[in-house]
Amino acid sequence: MTASPRTTAAQGPPKITRELASYARSLSFEDLSKEAITVAKHCLLDWLGVTLAGSREPLAQILRTQVADSDSGDEASLLGVDSRRVSALNAALINGATSHALDFDDTHTTMSGHPSVPVVPAALALTERERRSGRDLLVATVTGIELESRVGALLNPAHYQAGFHATGTLGTLGAAAASAWLLEVSEERWPHVLGLAATQAAGLKASFGTMAKPLHAGKAAHDGMLSALLAADGFTGNPDILEVLQGFADTHGVEEMATGALESIEGEFLIRDTLFKYNAACYLTHSAIESASLLHRHFDDPSDIVDIAVLVAPSSLKVCNILEPTTGLEGKFSLRSTTALSLLGDDMSDLATYSDERVVAAEVLALRERIRIEPTKGVSPTRSTVRITLRNGKSAEEAVDVGQPSSDLERQGERLSQKFAALACPVVGKERAAQLEDLVKGLENLSSVEELVTAATVV
Repeated sequence: MTASPRTTAAQGPPKITRELASYARSLSFEDLSKEAITVAKHCLLDWLGVTLAGSREPLAQILRTQVADSDSGDEASLLGVDSRRVSALNAALINGATSHALDFDDTHTTMSGHPSVPVVPAALALTERERRSGRDLLVATVTGIELESRVGALLNPAHYQAGFHATGTLGTLGAAAASAWLLEVSEERWPHVLGLAATQAAGLKASFGTMAKPLHAGKAAHDGMLSALLAADGFTGNPDILEVLQGFADTHGVEEMATGALESIEGEFLIRDTLFKYNAACYLTHSAIESASLLHRHFDDPSDIVDIAVLVAPSSLKVCNILEPTTGLEGKFSLRSTTALSLLGDDMSDLATYSDERVVAAEVLALRERIRIEPTKGVSPTRSTVRITLRNGKSAEEAVDVGQPSSDLERQGERLSQKFAALACPVVGKERAAQLEDLVKGLENLSSVEELVTAATVV
């Protein structure tokens, strides 16, 4: 007898989708810890910065032409451009893809993806459309990031290692949760929100180094919001989508869900573990970048280096090991290229470092050819060791692990403020950039987000 598609699979106990829906629906501002609120503001400020800078990227321009130009909606704003308004769904799509265009946005090891770029575009667009408050935007942001991170705890690392880009897949669930919270979807309809989101969720790691990767974030924001809107109006999905036979876990590389992981994080806010980028490349290149930077103390001229080994976790080879990148975007996903640039002393936080011209410059290519990537078992995916041998026979190595969240949130805020100014000022000017930062710092006091989105557009 053929099993019903509603039969619970071996991956996890029944009702886990419903339990996650109940958890997300019940969150309130009063529930949030002080650290969760602080980091949520960090996520929002960082997201605004990368979105404003990303609005000048070709993919953002293409999306505005192909999507916004035919949209006569007046619900939500497109950031970084003129005061053009579109439907909330298309604002989420365009702002979402735009915010991931530079691959300079935050990341999360439990989610195995970028937490803010699928969630915040949906939450902001709906907050604007529904005329909700800044406090509501904060709670929706935390809700979405907590939901997608908890699903990540259930499904990863198997889901990510199977080739799925969690920003697109789990991010759709996060965006759906943020949207459902803002829409005040009923308890009965919440599992259908997640059922609709999961059946639309998509994103393949084979797309890294192309415009399709940031599109994953935009589609996740759009499809997550769409799921909440439809479910609120009675549209049905499978309310047990994560755990059923032929459901999300069963078809996404997961043999058994790690349900014990949810018990171990009960009562915690996983948004606290958000990691922020200070180099504009794939996060799994950052430890090698930082290690290479530390090696400058051991040589005077990069041309004196005759051999370079980069020791990384084997899983990194499926994420950021484009051996011979020919574009700046590909270079962001190349351990060899980013390590070479760092050894040459390039500013890895400067967007110009990742230009098409710089990635194929003669000195970069010459040094890149001396770099070997050595997969090393037992190494954390966020740890890298760079070992160099010099012409005089001497050798040196440095190792860095960028996988630990900052223990000093005040210092993290200061670094993100500097990063935000560098990204936002060229687009909206110093005065508006400062205004935006002040608005985010006091977000819970805003009765609406109108002033925020106005400051994030260009006159």
